[in-house]
Amino acid sequence: MPQPKILPAAGSGAAPGGRDYSALDRALMRLQGGMVRFSETRSAPAENYPAAELPKGALTDSARRRAAGLMRVNHAGEVSAQALYRGQALVARDIGVREHLLRAAAEERQHLQWCELRLSELREQPSRLSPLWYAGSFAIGAVAGIAGDRWNLGFVEETERQVVEHLDQHLGELPKDDARSRAIVTAMKADEARHGDEAAAAGARALPPPLKRLMAAVSGVMKFWAYRI
Repeated sequence: MPQPKILPAAGSGAAPGGRDYSALDRALMRLQGGMVRFSETRSAPAENYPAAELPKGALTDSARRRAAGLMRVNHAGEVSAQALYRGQALVARDIGVREHLLRAAAEERQHLQWCELRLSELREQPSRLSPLWYAGSFAIGAVAGIAGDRWNLGFVEETERQVVEHLDQHLGELPKDDARSRAIVTAMKADEARHGDEAAAAGARALPPPLKRLMAAVSGVMKFWAYRI
C-alpha cells in the first residue's frame, strides 16, 4: 500500500543543520501548531456571530446553568472537530481532500469562537479538559485518514451526521427563553450538515456499523465529562 504523503507544517522544512524532519516530527509540529491556534481562538473576536442582534433576555439561574452546560459540550465538540479535521488533513493523499478538510476546520474554528462568546455571556468557562479533547481528536483523525481518502471522507460524513443529531437534541433541551444559544446552535447545525453533504459528494465511503457505534460511544464519553468539567 502506498504511504500517505505528509506535508511539513507551515514554516517547518529542514532544520538549520540540514536535518529532514520525520513523519512523527511533522505530526507533532502540526499538533503543536493546532494547540497554538486553539489558544489564539479564545482571545479572537467572534465573526458573523449568529446571536449578535438578539436580546440577551433574562434566564433563571438554573436555566443559565443548563444552557451553559450544553454550550460547554458544544464548545468541546468544536474543539474536537477542528482537531479531527486537521489530523485527517495531515495524512490526506489528495490535495482536494486536504483542502476540503482544512476549510471545514476553519469553519469549526468560527463555531468555537461563537461557543466561547456565548459561554462568556452566560458567565461560564469552557471545559477544562479541552486540551485533552484536542490532542485525542487529532490522533483519531490522523489514524482514520491513513486508511485512505474515501474512508477519510466517510469519517467526516458520519461525524457530521452524528453532530447534526446531537445539535438537534440540544435545540430540544436548551431553555426556551435562550434565543441567543438557540441561534448559535441552529447556525452550527446548518454548517455541519453541509460539511457532511460535501464529504458525501466528494466520494465518501460508508463506514461499517461497528465503527459508527464506537464513534458514538466516544462522543458520549466526551459529552458526559465536558458538561461537568
